[in-house]
Amino acid sequence: MVNLTIDNTPVSCMEGTTIMDAAAAAGISIPHLCFLRGINEIAACRMCTVEIEGTERLVPACDNVVQEGMDVHTNSPRVREARRINAELIMSQHNGNCISCVRSGNCSLQTLCNDLNIHDGNPFTPDISARRWNMKAPLIHDASKCIKCMRCVNVCSKIQDMHIWDLEGSGGHAHINVTLGRTITDADCTYCGQCIINCSTGALRERDDTEDVYSALADPSKIVVAQVAPAVRAGWGEDFGLNNSEASEGRLVTALKKLGFDYVFDTNMGADMTIMEEAAEFLQRMQNPDHYEKPMFTSCCPGWIRFIKSQYPDMVPQLSTAKSPHQMMAATVKAWFRDEKGIDPHSIYMVSIMPCLAKKAESAEPNQNDACGDPDVNTVLTVREMNRMFRSDHIRPVLLSESEFDDPFGFASGAGKIFGVTGGVMEAALRTAYHSVTGKNPDPDAFQNVRGMDGWKEAVIDISGAKIKTAVVSGLANTRRLIEALRLGRVRYDFVEVMACPGGCSGGGGMPIHDGWSMTDTRGSQLYKLDKNSDIRFSHENPAVIKLYSEYFGAPLSEKAEELLHTDHDGWEMPLNPRLCER
Repeated sequence: MVNLTIDNTPVSCMEGTTIMDAAAAAGISIPHLCFLRGINEIAACRMCTVEIEGTERLVPACDNVVQEGMDVHTNSPRVREARRINAELIMSQHNGNCISCVRSGNCSLQTLCNDLNIHDGNPFTPDISARRWNMKAPLIHDASKCIKCMRCVNVCSKIQDMHIWDLEGSGGHAHINVTLGRTITDADCTYCGQCIINCSTGALRERDDTEDVYSALADPSKIVVAQVAPAVRAGWGEDFGLNNSEASEGRLVTALKKLGFDYVFDTNMGADMTIMEEAAEFLQRMQNPDHYEKPMFTSCCPGWIRFIKSQYPDMVPQLSTAKSPHQMMAATVKAWFRDEKGIDPHSIYMVSIMPCLAKKAESAEPNQNDACGDPDVNTVLTVREMNRMFRSDHIRPVLLSESEFDDPFGFASGAGKIFGVTGGVMEAALRTAYHSVTGKNPDPDAFQNVRGMDGWKEAVIDISGAKIKTAVVSGLANTRRLIEALRLGRVRYDFVEVMACPGGCSGGGGMPIHDGWSMTDTRGSQLYKLDKNSDIRFSHENPAVIKLYSEYFGAPLSEKAEELLHTDHDGWEMPLNPRLCER
């Protein structure tokens, strides 16, 4: 143990502890912009500068460790002056037009400048760079707001192993750009959005599609339908300071109805449909091992699909052909309204509320237009976009009453709800696959080995004596490790679930942002609670799904199911990984 004093407070901590962590343990907050634990510990912003008695130079608290007898001052006049100058230097190269920034009110730089009482202009001459960007891309980079903290560079390289971003130039001319001189649409970016949720300012954001939705809502010829992804219900209320009971599914439905949506459906039912198809497909592959390469990979995550298409295109045939839940739901809704209600599917405008940016790219793929030739999903909104619409319409969710999702696509099992957390798709599929083989349900919690936030999990499942080797992986760096191990023959699996975002969709790039904090585990735990409290916890027991299959699809993998619920992935055009081209 090391004994020291921080702001006249005696502190005792383990040897090797950083000054920042020691201060935090004592309830003393040291401001910072660039620091991300284990990812970006480069002391670039210098906002965590502290003064140590007997030391001439100020030092960053994030990468200096405690020493016996240290006397640290985190807010001395020297420290405040240094922080103020550093902040002013950063602001001299930052577009400070906060009133039109999506991160206004949730920006670490804005908060820090307010805390430092920087209100009366900047003594340094502004030198703000602006660079051209394809504003139609799902991911937007605004160079004028970038503070070159390197978070996006290191998140993309260390967590996702994609290396999309890098620092170009030097000194005052340094800037963040797409690597190898590429544009974002020419790069092999998966649009996972992890760079966005780890950006400390508004330099990175999703393409805003809210105006398209407002236009549809105002068009009397359109039937505007919203569908809500599993992970959304576990995090949408965070932007409004609501707890889990306040941010209920019922209030979310009511809020969407107040925006003007004609129908609000639950993508969880699409998740149940995905399980019906994916479990049947998995069993089909297991029963015909000579016709299929192992393992079968899940296909719910479009970030993962973009990854395998660009990084390992030879393995694309191992993907399940099942569409993602929101695409299944959209195709089914439009076809069902056409066939059962006689409504022109071109007049139905589908809006998917998703925790994800990659869904924006997925919905535009030509192989997702099965119901009527138009895109099955017309617009994808992130949770942040939806919440901005609520604020724009002065909707206060906490004051709303509860409403039910609309029939006939509003009922879902607990298995559908856990799609939003890593391991959830695997667990839901195994519940139904077990029933398909044995004719009886397993304990719904029998497959807990695939739960947890570990980036790579393995489990061997016994179904009537057959040993099913499974793996669950989240985060693309972990995914690359797993695939390389498969290709080298170091591991063998029958079934693998992949999610591009660490922790699954509950950590998706379209979820609410809490700078420096991850809510992924908390959101995932909420989804498991919703599953536990569900009356029905098996996709194949969902009465709405049973009725839909008996009256419309007939059976999983039927001709109609194949037409609307499956794809061959051939429509996805992805730039190849530049490292592949070097091999």
